[in-house]
Order: sequence, then C-alpha cells, then structure tokens
Amino acid sequence: MRGTLLNTATVATGSAVGLAVGKAIPGAYQVVALHGLGLVTCGIGVKMFLQGKNPLISAISIAGGGVLGLALGIHHGIELIAEWSKAQFGQTGTNHFAEGLVTSFVLFCVGPMTLLGCMQDALEKKIELLSVKSTLDGIASIFLAALYGAGVLVTALLLLLFQGALTLLARPLQPIAKDEQMLAETTAAGGAIMLATGLGLLDIASLRPANYLPAILIAPAVVAIGHRFGKKTVTAQ
Repeated sequence: MRGTLLNTATVATGSAVGLAVGKAIPGAYQVVALHGLGLVTCGIGVKMFLQGKNPLISAISIAGGGVLGLALGIHHGIELIAEWSKAQFGQTGTNHFAEGLVTSFVLFCVGPMTLLGCMQDALEKKIELLSVKSTLDGIASIFLAALYGAGVLVTALLLLLFQGALTLLARPLQPIAKDEQMLAETTAAGGAIMLATGLGLLDIASLRPANYLPAILIAPAVVAIGHRFGKKTVTAQ
C-alpha cells in the first residue's frame, strides 16, 4: 500500500496548494491551464485507445459499460457523495464541487498505470510506477483544485479506497496484467473514458465519463470469453 499512500498524499497536497492559490490566479489563466490539461488528457486517451487490438471489443465494452454504468447510477452515486462532502466543507453555494470530484476521480483512477502500479506494489513490493503516477496526479490536482475547489481534495479519499482495493485484489487481477490482449483492450476502454474526461475539461461535451467505468471490467471479460470460445473451436476441429 506504500504506493497508494504516496499517491493519496500527493493528490491531497496538490489539492491543498490549488485551493490556496486558486483565488489568487485570475479566472482566465485558470481556464487556459485547465484547457491545456484537457488537451493532454485527450492525447493520452487517444494513445491508450489505439493500443486496443480489436475495435469490436472496444465498442462492446464501452457501449455496454455505459449502459451498465447508467443503470447502476455510478455518476449519480458519485454526485451524491459530492453533495454530502460539499455540505461537510460548507460549500453549499459552490457549483463545481461535484464536477471536480467526478473529473478528478476518473482522471486519477483510470489508466494502465493504476492497475499495473497497484499490482507491482502488492506483488513485487515496488512503487516505481505509482511514484511516477503520484507526481503526475499531484501536478494535475493543483490546477483542478484551483478551478473546481474542494471536490478535488475529496478525490484523494476515493483514490485511497479504489487503489487500496486494487492492491488487495492484485492476485485475482494478475491474469489481466499478464494477458497481452486483455491488458490492451482494458487500456483501450480506459482510453475512451480518458478522452471523454478530456472533452469535458475542454468544455466540448459533458459525457459523464464515470458511467463508462464498467467498461474496464467488461473489456477483459469479453477477451476471456473469446479465448474460451477459441479454445473450444480448436478442440472441436
């Protein structure tokens, strides 16, 4: 858990810095910085998505994940957490609290570095990947907190819970990291979610990326079904 604790600390520290300096930075400069972050997020999302080997699997995963996420009310659930947290922070008049929490959660918790870093931490007792991720997340949290406010700070707690769970489940999730196609398709699904997040940061479209999070689980499941079906076909022949 050392890597996750470090990541939590950098996000919390970056958010605190962003909250402290946010009021001193003119709004126009904040928007420019946020749009720059949005461009980088879109670029990362496209790069991740292109790692997928089968567009059909990506389509099934993302569409199915979106439908499942909407049915489960993932975005709504995170908004409820945001509303409760906002009341605790005494920011009932802040409109961007929930948006900041959702955006930063997806940005910090989606991507191959999260899964691989948590597995490396749990199985190899190494935190190199999560150290790099912690630095990137810490820098991003400064800009996000400066614009969105304390919602980004709450993300540090959600990150701790999410990555902590991945670390504890490292052994059951190990097949995903070892299977090249599973990892590629999971990364592609995460890339689409990252792209949706980037478009939101650029104020181009509000796609509620949190609802697509189940795609990250559907992608390796579809690949596993394909492997099993392929083996049965070979055996039948």
